[in-house]
Amino acid sequence: MCIKADYLWHGAREREKLLENNCHDLVAGVFRWRKVVNMRIAVVGSGYVGLVAGACFAELGHQVILVDNDPAKYEALDRGECPIHEEYLPELLARNRGTNLSFSNNLPDAVRCSQAVFIAVGTPQAENGEADLSYVESVAREIASAVDDYKVIVGKSTVPVYTSDWVKKVMLLNGAPHGLFDVASNPEFLREGTGVTDFLYPDRIVIGADNERCGNMLREIYKPMVEGEYYEKGDSIVPPPPEWPGKAQLICTSARSAELIKHASNAFLAMKISFINAVANVCEAVGADIEQVREGMGTDQRIGKRFLYPGIGYGGSCFPKDLSAFRVVAREYGYEFKLLQEVMNINAEQRRKFVRKVRAALWTLRGKQLGVLGLAFKGGTDDIRESPAIAIIQDLLAEGCKVAAHDPAAMKRAAEVLPAQSVKMVSSPYEAAENADALLILTEWQDYKGLDLARIRSLLRYPIIIDGRNLYEPAIMQQHGFIYLSVGRPDVVPKEEAMKFRTAQG
Repeated sequence: MCIKADYLWHGAREREKLLENNCHDLVAGVFRWRKVVNMRIAVVGSGYVGLVAGACFAELGHQVILVDNDPAKYEALDRGECPIHEEYLPELLARNRGTNLSFSNNLPDAVRCSQAVFIAVGTPQAENGEADLSYVESVAREIASAVDDYKVIVGKSTVPVYTSDWVKKVMLLNGAPHGLFDVASNPEFLREGTGVTDFLYPDRIVIGADNERCGNMLREIYKPMVEGEYYEKGDSIVPPPPEWPGKAQLICTSARSAELIKHASNAFLAMKISFINAVANVCEAVGADIEQVREGMGTDQRIGKRFLYPGIGYGGSCFPKDLSAFRVVAREYGYEFKLLQEVMNINAEQRRKFVRKVRAALWTLRGKQLGVLGLAFKGGTDDIRESPAIAIIQDLLAEGCKVAAHDPAAMKRAAEVLPAQSVKMVSSPYEAAENADALLILTEWQDYKGLDLARIRSLLRYPIIIDGRNLYEPAIMQQHGFIYLSVGRPDVVPKEEAMKFRTAQG
């Protein structure tokens, strides 16, 4: 038995039930008494989704076992370490560990002692573009062997439509008693970097359940948020976003609809990013300013400003694989979703266009020393999966460049995929700029907005900044004498500096 003894439960009847289910390690633990009867939840998988979900469910007052079969992850969590960079997550783990939150590497025990089991394992992209559901299937088989009373099995991972049906079939084939479990979908809508805030203060909660019993259990889990009890307590360490209404909105659908809602939402957001990037390219061609265009578009309430930020494209663990998987699913059921392919094409072209922009600024790339600010796929996270920054750096290395790179959180992970002989990880943005032929901004970390631009200019070999995230105002960069290239805006090339640059290049 690997479930920790200090796990928190409530009431004598719960103690008796645990004994009946052979959860003796739990019974040997420290029992505390509570007036409120909360839910017992197992979350399988301690990646970004599972770890945030487990910590937030515990914060809501539920008793949570977070299960992972990776010994290193399990032991790190058990020691109180937070393996990912996510705002407020270390505080939530510290606050709930040993009380509402425990960790285990024994899935059958966790299932037997829980009412709801959330599957939050990875669904990586297969070579043909489909979502690889082998981890989901493996977990479903193992859960099936431990079902001894009614359980709700909840898909939290991003999965294609019909996954809930397949999970149910797999569980029945592996011995789960018919009628003692239901399978539901509860997609997550978390943004890395703000995942904890997004979970506790969501735009909406979607639960896909195909019968009332299953739906009622999921409603009970989210009741503290939907009825506002959690927010009324006033003791949250996670502040609400501006104009928070005080309650979360719950949307109840079928399981298949919930699965489609997740894929359709991600596809639409990625489409907005690719659309504004395409418009930015037109702006560059005609001499317009994408920020002015974005302002004019975004104030239309039907469109909105969110995700209308031009740059070097989307990345991360969700958008690239989810678009590909959604397109494959649509094709399998007879619809050729060509729009999604074009969204992906624009995204890939945006990275290539940025490399061409660097080449245009420096003429030749072989032997050039480049400073790079940002390695994560977005600010606020240490995740480098499908990071545009990493892809651009790899293209520049192939052209013969050397790179000094800085990122507030992602350097350790980036060092695992970038060659040490060509990429030096440095301790500050200023060290990245030192003696560089140009400084590239590849991730929108807020830390970089407050840099001492005069100091940056004095450190650079040439006063060239190529900004893939439009962090700076062109007028300010002009005042500091930079040759400044951004996305969808006119280049800033002060006459005197342009002449010096051309003379130095010969």
